Amino acid sequence: MAAKCRGIAECYLPTVIIKIRMSRLAILALCFASFASFASCPKHAFTDPAQLKLSGDSVLIVTHASSNDDGRIATKFGVDEAVRFAKKRRIPVIYLQDDRPAEKYFMDDCSPDHWVFSRDGELGFDITPSHVYVVGGHLELCLANTINEILVRWGKQPPRNLTLTFFMDGVLSNGKYFEEKDPYYRDYIRFMSIVNYARPAGEYFPKLTLLETMGIVIGEARQYDYLTRILPHYERSLPADYRVEMKMSEAKPRVLQPGKRPPGLLTRPPVLLFDFIDSADNLNYVKNEQDSRD
Repeated sequence: MAAKCRGIAECYLPTVIIKIRMSRLAILALCFASFASFASCPKHAFTDPAQLKLSGDSVLIVTHASSNDDGRIATKFGVDEAVRFAKKRRIPVIYLQDDRPAEKYFMDDCSPDHWVFSRDGELGFDITPSHVYVVGGHLELCLANTINEILVRWGKQPPRNLTLTFFMDGVLSNGKYFEEKDPYYRDYIRFMSIVNYARPAGEYFPKLTLLETMGIVIGEARQYDYLTRILPHYERSLPADYRVEMKMSEAKPRVLQPGKRPPGLLTRPPVLLFDFIDSADNLNYVKNEQDSRD
Protein backbone atom coordinates (compact mmCIF):
# COMPACT_ATOMS: atom_id res chain seq x y z
CA MET A 1 0.00 0.00 0.00
CA ALA A 2 1.44 3.35 -1.05
CA ALA A 3 2.28 5.74 1.72
CA LYS A 4 0.05 8.74 1.99
CA CYS A 5 1.65 12.10 1.43
CA ARG A 6 1.42 14.63 4.18
CA GLY A 7 0.44 18.05 2.79
CA ILE A 8 0.61 19.69 -0.63
CA ALA A 9 4.38 20.15 -0.63
CA GLU A 10 5.09 16.45 -0.13
CA CYS A 11 2.53 15.41 -2.76
CA TYR A 12 3.58 17.78 -5.54
CA LEU A 13 7.25 18.57 -4.90
CA PRO A 14 8.65 15.55 -6.81
CA THR A 15 6.62 16.53 -9.89
CA VAL A 16 7.84 20.11 -9.68
CA ILE A 17 11.46 18.96 -9.42
CA ILE A 18 11.04 16.75 -12.47
CA LYS A 19 9.53 19.61 -14.45
CA ILE A 20 12.33 21.95 -13.44
CA ARG A 21 14.94 19.40 -14.49
CA MET A 22 13.18 18.91 -17.81
CA SER A 23 13.08 22.68 -18.29
CA ARG A 24 16.81 22.87 -17.66
CA LEU A 25 17.40 20.19 -20.27
CA ALA A 26 15.20 22.09 -22.71
CA ILE A 27 17.14 25.28 -22.09
CA LEU A 28 20.43 23.48 -22.63
CA ALA A 29 19.09 22.00 -25.86
CA LEU A 30 18.11 25.45 -27.07
CA CYS A 31 21.54 26.80 -26.18
CA PHE A 32 23.29 24.07 -28.16
CA ALA A 33 20.90 24.63 -31.05
CA SER A 34 21.72 28.33 -30.99
CA PHE A 35 25.46 27.72 -31.06
CA ALA A 36 24.95 25.20 -33.85
CA SER A 37 23.26 27.91 -35.90
CA PHE A 38 26.55 29.87 -35.79
CA ALA A 39 28.31 27.11 -37.70
CA SER A 40 31.02 28.57 -39.91
CA CYS A 41 30.92 28.56 -43.68
CA PRO A 42 32.75 25.79 -45.57
CA LYS A 43 36.11 26.44 -47.17
CA HIS A 44 35.90 28.76 -50.14
CA ALA A 45 38.03 30.40 -52.77
CA PHE A 46 39.02 34.05 -52.59
CA THR A 47 38.59 36.50 -55.42
CA ASP A 48 41.76 38.31 -56.45
CA PRO A 49 40.85 41.92 -55.60
CA ALA A 50 42.87 43.16 -58.57
CA GLN A 51 40.51 41.20 -60.84
CA LEU A 52 37.29 42.25 -59.09
CA LYS A 53 35.18 44.53 -61.28
CA LEU A 54 31.91 45.81 -59.84
CA SER A 55 28.87 46.60 -61.95
CA GLY A 56 25.54 48.15 -61.10
CA ASP A 57 24.61 51.07 -58.89
CA SER A 58 25.01 49.46 -55.44
CA VAL A 59 27.18 47.08 -53.46
CA LEU A 60 27.20 45.70 -49.90
CA ILE A 61 30.58 45.28 -48.21
CA VAL A 62 30.67 43.11 -45.08
CA THR A 63 33.87 43.70 -43.11
CA HIS A 64 35.21 40.99 -40.76
CA ALA A 65 31.84 39.81 -39.39
CA SER A 66 33.10 37.42 -36.75
CA SER A 67 33.38 36.75 -33.05
CA ASN A 68 37.11 37.37 -33.39
CA ASP A 69 36.09 40.94 -32.62
CA ASP A 70 32.46 40.62 -31.60
CA GLY A 71 32.64 38.43 -28.52
CA ARG A 72 28.95 39.03 -27.73
CA ILE A 73 27.92 38.25 -31.32
CA ALA A 74 25.88 41.43 -30.94
CA THR A 75 26.13 42.39 -34.62
CA LYS A 76 25.08 39.03 -36.09
CA PHE A 77 21.42 39.95 -36.54
CA GLY A 78 22.35 43.24 -38.21
CA VAL A 79 24.83 41.55 -40.54
CA ASP A 80 22.41 38.80 -41.56
CA GLU A 81 19.60 41.27 -42.20
CA ALA A 82 21.90 43.45 -44.30
CA VAL A 83 22.85 40.48 -46.47
CA ARG A 84 19.21 39.47 -46.80
CA PHE A 85 18.33 43.05 -47.75
CA ALA A 86 21.01 43.11 -50.46
CA LYS A 87 20.20 39.74 -51.95
CA LYS A 88 16.48 40.51 -52.19
CA ARG A 89 17.42 43.52 -54.32
CA ARG A 90 20.15 41.71 -56.29
CA ILE A 91 22.82 43.96 -54.85
CA PRO A 92 26.29 42.36 -55.04
CA VAL A 93 27.61 41.21 -51.66
CA ILE A 94 31.31 41.13 -50.78
CA TYR A 95 32.67 39.50 -47.63
CA LEU A 96 36.04 40.68 -46.35
CA GLN A 97 37.83 37.99 -44.34
CA ASP A 98 41.10 38.23 -42.44
CA ASP A 99 43.63 35.59 -41.40
CA ARG A 100 42.15 34.90 -37.95
CA PRO A 101 40.10 31.71 -37.27
CA ALA A 102 37.57 31.31 -40.09
CA GLU A 103 35.23 29.28 -37.88
CA LYS A 104 34.45 32.41 -35.91
CA TYR A 105 32.78 34.11 -38.89
CA PHE A 106 29.07 33.97 -38.13
CA MET A 107 27.13 34.97 -41.26
CA ASP A 108 24.15 32.72 -41.98
CA ASP A 109 24.56 33.18 -45.73
CA CYS A 110 27.72 31.54 -47.03
CA SER A 111 27.25 32.53 -50.67
CA PRO A 112 28.33 36.13 -51.24
CA ASP A 113 29.24 37.22 -54.73
CA HIS A 114 32.86 37.44 -53.64
CA TRP A 115 35.07 36.50 -50.71
CA VAL A 116 38.06 38.84 -50.54
CA PHE A 117 41.02 38.38 -48.23
CA SER A 118 41.54 41.56 -46.23
CA ARG A 119 43.87 41.57 -43.25
CA ASP A 120 42.95 45.01 -41.90
CA GLY A 121 39.76 45.95 -43.74
CA GLU A 122 41.52 47.14 -46.90
CA LEU A 123 39.77 46.53 -50.22
CA GLY A 124 42.27 46.30 -53.05
CA PHE A 125 39.57 46.87 -55.69
CA ASP A 126 37.94 49.94 -57.19
CA ILE A 127 34.55 51.19 -56.08
CA THR A 128 32.33 52.18 -59.00
CA PRO A 129 28.74 51.82 -57.63
CA SER A 130 27.38 55.14 -56.37
CA HIS A 131 25.66 53.55 -53.36
CA VAL A 132 27.84 51.55 -50.98
CA TYR A 133 26.28 49.76 -48.01
CA VAL A 134 28.62 48.77 -45.18
CA VAL A 135 28.13 46.47 -42.21
CA GLY A 136 30.28 44.37 -39.89
CA GLY A 137 33.70 45.26 -38.64
CA HIS A 138 35.13 47.49 -35.97
CA LEU A 139 34.19 51.14 -36.46
CA GLU A 140 37.50 52.43 -35.11
CA LEU A 141 39.75 49.86 -36.83
CA CYS A 142 39.02 47.54 -39.77
CA LEU A 143 35.77 49.20 -40.85
CA ALA A 144 37.50 52.58 -40.69
CA ASN A 145 40.09 51.22 -43.14
CA THR A 146 37.32 50.01 -45.43
CA ILE A 147 35.57 53.39 -45.42
CA ASN A 148 38.78 55.35 -45.90
CA GLU A 149 39.77 53.30 -48.92
CA ILE A 150 36.31 53.70 -50.44
CA LEU A 151 36.70 57.48 -50.20
CA VAL A 152 40.28 57.53 -51.46
CA ARG A 153 39.37 55.45 -54.52
CA TRP A 154 36.24 57.51 -55.13
CA GLY A 155 38.26 60.72 -55.01
CA LYS A 156 40.37 59.53 -57.94
CA GLN A 157 37.32 59.27 -60.18
CA PRO A 158 35.41 62.05 -61.97
CA PRO A 159 33.18 63.86 -59.42
CA ARG A 160 29.74 62.31 -58.90
CA ASN A 161 27.36 61.53 -56.06
CA LEU A 162 28.25 58.85 -53.52
CA THR A 163 26.08 57.47 -50.72
CA LEU A 164 27.64 55.49 -47.88
CA THR A 165 24.99 53.68 -45.84
CA PHE A 166 25.87 52.26 -42.42
CA PHE A 167 23.60 49.60 -40.90
CA MET A 168 24.17 50.56 -37.27
CA ASP A 169 23.00 47.34 -35.62
CA GLY A 170 25.69 45.47 -37.57
CA VAL A 171 28.66 47.73 -36.73
CA LEU A 172 30.93 47.39 -33.68
CA SER A 173 32.38 50.25 -31.65
CA ASN A 174 34.64 50.41 -28.62
CA GLY A 175 33.33 53.83 -27.60
CA LYS A 176 36.60 55.56 -28.45
CA TYR A 177 34.83 58.82 -29.26
CA PHE A 178 32.96 59.16 -25.97
CA GLU A 179 34.37 62.00 -23.90
CA GLU A 180 34.20 62.51 -20.14
CA LYS A 181 32.55 65.89 -20.63
CA ASP A 182 29.62 64.30 -22.51
CA PRO A 183 26.37 64.42 -20.49
CA TYR A 184 25.81 60.76 -21.34
CA TYR A 185 29.33 59.58 -20.47
CA ARG A 186 28.26 57.95 -17.21
CA ASP A 187 25.50 56.08 -19.05
CA TYR A 188 28.13 54.76 -21.46
CA ILE A 189 30.36 53.54 -18.62
CA ARG A 190 27.40 51.91 -16.89
CA PHE A 191 26.21 50.18 -20.05
CA MET A 192 29.67 48.84 -20.83
CA SER A 193 30.03 47.54 -17.28
CA ILE A 194 26.76 45.61 -17.71
CA VAL A 195 27.35 44.02 -21.11
CA ASN A 196 30.95 43.15 -20.23
CA TYR A 197 30.33 42.01 -16.65
CA ALA A 198 32.74 39.24 -15.58
CA ARG A 199 34.15 38.94 -19.09
CA PRO A 200 37.88 38.93 -19.81
CA ALA A 201 39.55 42.32 -20.00
CA GLY A 202 41.15 43.56 -23.17
CA GLU A 203 39.99 44.44 -26.66
CA TYR A 204 38.02 41.23 -27.26
CA PHE A 205 34.88 42.04 -25.28
CA PRO A 206 34.55 45.76 -24.44
CA LYS A 207 32.45 46.78 -27.44
CA LEU A 208 28.91 47.74 -28.27
CA THR A 209 27.03 48.17 -31.52
CA LEU A 210 26.69 51.57 -33.12
CA LEU A 211 22.94 51.31 -32.64
CA GLU A 212 23.44 50.66 -28.91
CA THR A 213 25.67 53.72 -28.88
CA MET A 214 22.79 55.81 -30.23
CA GLY A 215 20.62 54.41 -27.43
CA ILE A 216 23.11 55.78 -24.92
CA VAL A 217 23.52 59.18 -26.55
CA ILE A 218 19.76 59.80 -27.05
CA GLY A 219 18.43 62.92 -28.75
CA GLU A 220 18.75 63.84 -32.42
CA ALA A 221 21.11 66.78 -31.89
CA ARG A 222 23.42 64.82 -29.61
CA GLN A 223 23.37 61.79 -31.92
CA TYR A 224 24.32 63.90 -34.91
CA ASP A 225 27.11 65.46 -32.88
CA TYR A 226 28.46 62.03 -31.93
CA LEU A 227 28.21 60.64 -35.46
CA THR A 228 30.15 63.64 -36.74
CA ARG A 229 33.03 62.56 -34.49
CA ILE A 230 33.23 59.08 -35.99
CA LEU A 231 33.23 60.11 -39.64
CA PRO A 232 36.38 59.53 -41.69
CA HIS A 233 38.46 62.49 -42.85
CA TYR A 234 36.61 62.98 -46.13
CA GLU A 235 38.34 66.33 -46.61
CA ARG A 236 41.61 64.44 -47.13
CA SER A 237 40.17 62.12 -49.77
CA LEU A 238 37.69 64.17 -51.79
CA PRO A 239 37.98 67.58 -53.48
CA ALA A 240 36.46 70.53 -51.63
CA ASP A 241 33.92 70.74 -54.46
CA TYR A 242 31.91 67.99 -52.79
CA ARG A 243 28.85 68.85 -50.76
CA VAL A 244 28.93 66.56 -47.70
CA GLU A 245 25.74 65.61 -45.88
CA MET A 246 24.85 63.25 -43.07
CA LYS A 247 21.47 61.64 -42.52
CA MET A 248 20.25 59.50 -39.65
CA SER A 249 17.21 57.27 -40.25
CA GLU A 250 14.15 59.53 -40.52
CA ALA A 251 15.90 62.69 -39.30
CA LYS A 252 16.46 65.70 -41.51
CA PRO A 253 19.88 65.64 -43.26
CA ARG A 254 22.64 67.81 -41.83
CA VAL A 255 25.06 69.65 -44.12
CA LEU A 256 28.70 69.22 -43.10
CA GLN A 257 30.32 70.91 -46.08
CA PRO A 258 28.44 73.11 -48.59
CA GLY A 259 30.65 72.26 -51.54
CA LYS A 260 30.94 74.34 -54.66
CA ARG A 261 30.01 73.98 -58.29
CA PRO A 262 32.92 72.62 -60.32
CA PRO A 263 34.35 75.16 -62.80
CA GLY A 264 32.62 75.12 -66.17
CA LEU A 265 29.64 73.09 -64.94
CA LEU A 266 26.10 74.35 -64.49
CA THR A 267 25.02 71.44 -62.32
CA ARG A 268 24.95 71.25 -58.53
CA PRO A 269 28.13 70.10 -56.79
CA PRO A 270 28.54 66.35 -56.30
CA VAL A 271 27.19 65.06 -52.99
CA LEU A 272 28.77 62.68 -50.48
CA LEU A 273 26.03 61.41 -48.17
CA PHE A 274 26.77 59.50 -44.96
CA ASP A 275 23.52 57.63 -44.36
CA PHE A 276 23.01 55.97 -40.96
CA ILE A 277 20.20 53.38 -40.82
CA ASP A 278 19.14 51.65 -37.59
CA SER A 279 18.88 48.24 -39.23
CA ALA A 280 18.39 46.65 -42.63
CA ASP A 281 15.55 44.80 -40.92
CA ASN A 282 13.57 48.05 -41.02
CA LEU A 283 14.04 48.25 -44.80
CA ASN A 284 13.20 44.57 -45.22
CA TYR A 285 10.00 45.15 -43.24
CA VAL A 286 9.00 48.09 -45.43
CA LYS A 287 9.60 46.06 -48.58
CA ASN A 288 7.59 43.11 -47.22
CA GLU A 289 4.72 45.46 -46.43
CA GLN A 290 4.83 46.89 -49.94
CA ASP A 291 4.95 43.41 -51.48
CA SER A 292 1.90 42.36 -49.46
CA ARG A 293 -0.06 45.33 -50.79
CA ASP A 294 0.89 44.68 -54.43
